[in-house]
Amino acid sequence: MKITAGLSSIDNYERLVKAGADEVFCGFVPFEWNEKYGTLFPLNRREVLYYNVQIGSYEDMKILKRMMDELKVPVIITFNYLYYLEEQYEAILDIMKNLIDIGFEEFIIADIALLLYLKNKGLKCTIHLSGECAEINSLSIDFLNQFNISRYIFHRKNSIEDMEYCIKNNKVKNLEYEAFMLNEKCHFTGAFCSSLHCDELLHLCKVPYEVNKISKASMHFPEVDNILGKIENEEILYDEEDEEYSYVTGSTGCGLCALKNLKKAGVTHLKVVGRGNYIEMMEQDVRDLKKAINLLDNMESGIAFEENMKKELFNNKCSKECYY
Repeated sequence: MKITAGLSSIDNYERLVKAGADEVFCGFVPFEWNEKYGTLFPLNRREVLYYNVQIGSYEDMKILKRMMDELKVPVIITFNYLYYLEEQYEAILDIMKNLIDIGFEEFIIADIALLLYLKNKGLKCTIHLSGECAEINSLSIDFLNQFNISRYIFHRKNSIEDMEYCIKNNKVKNLEYEAFMLNEKCHFTGAFCSSLHCDELLHLCKVPYEVNKISKASMHFPEVDNILGKIENEEILYDEEDEEYSYVTGSTGCGLCALKNLKKAGVTHLKVVGRGNYIEMMEQDVRDLKKAINLLDNMESGIAFEENMKKELFNNKCSKECYY
């Protein structure tokens, strides 16, 4: 299984490669697009202007291409917003043509209308279907195969059983399949999320809230009561002044324990989400995932792998923010 990691700035490309990334993905938003549409009509799901999340010029992309040629680790460009205005499709086509001329030929796309537009225009490129499209079953994949998808990225809510069924029942063989592995676990499904992920507003999934029963006497959902009680018991409260913060791999979403089952299901690529994250955190994520993959290759038992992985990477502790 290969590691694909989010890239926020061309300055971080070499560091991610040295950490062990087999490929990286990044957003590209040229000045002309921002000048006309701003962040309210974004090219991808990072509606950000004021810190390193996107690459913003063709000159930077040319530099990145030279780095890619030197280090031999591919770069995939994201155009994974859920929908676009009709007038924007021609502009997106022009941007993609310019990127192809520079040397980037792989794109992550979520909007089915954009897939159809590019197919009708005869654009020659490699397409990865974004998890934001939410391909949820084999029927949806059967439909989407008409767009010559080379890789399906499963969304966050797919179970491993769903992935395995979709992969085994896909009539088109020898494709790539990608699953979320680290960071940014979200209780919303991306395909149906209208939250902005920008500088000015808190992500909708991070707005503080509490889950409470309307009436304490209500017994309609006993399983929910049990889960809420368990969450309350597991909460760890501490004084930030008394404990120095230490980054933990997978603290916002982790699928490391599921590596063996994902491999068995047919998943070929593992996504480390992180556009906008500190590069030091991304390096640790990639290194730890690489260690976990190496452990997996040397162990037949899933239980033994999980125990050894937790011992080596987490000192027998983990975030408990499980993807799967």
